[in-house]
Amino acid sequence: MELHDYLRVLRKNWLLIVLLTALGAGAGFAYSLLATPVYTATAKVFVSTSGASTVSDLATGSNFTQQRVKTYADLLTTSAVLQPTIDSLGIETSVASLRGRLSASTPLNTSVINISVSDSDPVFAASLATEASNQLIDVVEDIETTDSGEGSPVSLTLVQAAEVPDVPVSPNKTLNVALGLLLGLAVGVGIALLRATLDTRIRNERDLERVVDAPVLGGIVFDPKAKSRPLIVHEDAKSPRAESFRTLRTNLQFLDAERSSRSFVITSSIPSEGKSTTAANLAITLAEAGARVLLVGADLRRPKMGSYMGIEAGTGLTDVLIGRLSLDDAIQRWGRTDLYLLPAGSIPPNPSELLGSSLMASLITDLDERFDVVLYDAPPLLPVTDAAVLARLVGGTVLIVAAGKTHAPQLDSAVAALETVGAPVSGLVLTMLPSRGPDAYGYGRYGYVYGDEEPAKAGKK
Repeated sequence: MELHDYLRVLRKNWLLIVLLTALGAGAGFAYSLLATPVYTATAKVFVSTSGASTVSDLATGSNFTQQRVKTYADLLTTSAVLQPTIDSLGIETSVASLRGRLSASTPLNTSVINISVSDSDPVFAASLATEASNQLIDVVEDIETTDSGEGSPVSLTLVQAAEVPDVPVSPNKTLNVALGLLLGLAVGVGIALLRATLDTRIRNERDLERVVDAPVLGGIVFDPKAKSRPLIVHEDAKSPRAESFRTLRTNLQFLDAERSSRSFVITSSIPSEGKSTTAANLAITLAEAGARVLLVGADLRRPKMGSYMGIEAGTGLTDVLIGRLSLDDAIQRWGRTDLYLLPAGSIPPNPSELLGSSLMASLITDLDERFDVVLYDAPPLLPVTDAAVLARLVGGTVLIVAAGKTHAPQLDSAVAALETVGAPVSGLVLTMLPSRGPDAYGYGRYGYVYGDEEPAKAGKK
């Protein structure tokens, strides 16, 4: 993934990221409110040597105490210190349990021992720190006294008794909220990237490029009213959506320049990707540009062209192929335009065999000679083989891909089905593009944004 892809993923999942970030910060704040406050009290013990009469003796004694002070600090958590402390304070606990509440530290190049106690009771923490210091002083003097007459050469003095703390050291609300916020943000971004990695749906041109090495001819925005007004270029010729079909018409003229015929099979991977409405609107725009166009209803299983174009579709392609009707009688002119229609006709029991027959091949050749452009509205590729066998005869295929609906494996299988019969993809068209968001029509490559305004109705031709 490139930087642009990461930014698109973050923009697409911004609400999830913000929600998890807020939840993380809220969890950190809630923990701070519910957690038991812990107070820390500290006492200071000074270590010195006795019997020094000269400067040299003082320096030697200072070095000696600095070397021994860490050893004395380690004695704090021994039972020799803790058990007398328990007995003196009269508390009911064990040495092991008490050991975890005390700690001793020795600042560098000093002869001071800091004895700290952390507890939920500030008064007890101060009492324990002071008493433990006193017990440590007694234990060290006993250990260091080798001659009862001379006493201990080392002297430990409690220079600062532990004070009762007023402010708890934990929980730290600011730190907990910050950590919760960062954790929530990390989880949100992680989930967003995971969703993007696991999501195989085709959403934009970049996704198409990863699956198919074919040009993208254009993008058609999603129209919730497409079923009620499928012929948008006829009903609202000035709408941005209608303009996108004109862009598609322009790009189609540059496809397969080496081919003498300008005939294309319009198909898709799965049903309901907008192939029939795309074929109908594209045919209208081609006719508006002055081309003599024929739209063939090659979907012999669920034909829709007749209902979209508002013509009688009881007879058509199948009747011509079996010799029941002549081609001239089957073709219908759409109004006063140069657009002609050849509906599917009667639904046969063997559509694939009929579309792949020699009769169909001869008919395709005849239609190429009569018309400037011939568009075949074919069934989807994955459910049936009709479009693949027809594409082999026609020689050009435009594959319709519904954004947010078609999955990459489905598109890959559809392309493989065409390549198996020797009919490569001429171009791709993205349909049902969202009007808002990072994958919106007009975001990146495309140039128009289709808003929510109600388009004005154009008069019928």
